[in-house]
Amino acid sequence: MATNALSAFEPRKTPVQARSAVTVEAICEAAIQVLLSHGADKLTTTRVAERAGVSVGTLYQYYPNKESLLAAVFEDHLNRVTMAMEAACKKAHGQPLADMLRDIVVAFVDIKMERADISVALYQVSSDIGGPAIVKKSIQRMRKAADAMLQTAPDADPLPDRLTIDVMFAAMAGVMKTMLESGASAAMVRNMRDQLVLLCQSYMAAAALGS
Repeated sequence: MATNALSAFEPRKTPVQARSAVTVEAICEAAIQVLLSHGADKLTTTRVAERAGVSVGTLYQYYPNKESLLAAVFEDHLNRVTMAMEAACKKAHGQPLADMLRDIVVAFVDIKMERADISVALYQVSSDIGGPAIVKKSIQRMRKAADAMLQTAPDADPLPDRLTIDVMFAAMAGVMKTMLESGASAAMVRNMRDQLVLLCQSYMAAAALGS
């Protein structure tokens, strides 16, 4: 998506003072609640402002329209996922490759399941709020963290290339999205997580043999 197109979803300003940050947090949480209870079509800035306990004018100080607001909520959601992945990658430094892959898959699935309802709702509207560009930034951060982690694997020879890592992340995201949208039970998700660990470990091993 072009830069000028993305600018349509940017907030008017970023909160600096603690009080402003609290207001923005309340607005974003209210947007999630309205999205889950009414759906994207019936989400309005008026409804969100009422749920947040602020005036519409206050909301407009930060977000010019509902698309900008939802884009901020989506970006915050992905940032939480990305931070969890970055932390998992950092913690796994120096471990054998198979253990590294297990740890990051578990971290990814667990953080997505913390608010599965939000994940599903936001991905349904992501294409209308600049979602692909936001996802791209998130993947770039996760790839960077994974690259740094893999450099420390004692048994990664040769090191996975960029395409291999991208395919692995795409598989993780695709499987997780399918499970969430199908309304899978907690038991099914736990089983899927184990299968996804096996998938990533096997793929990385096969990719190394093919290099």
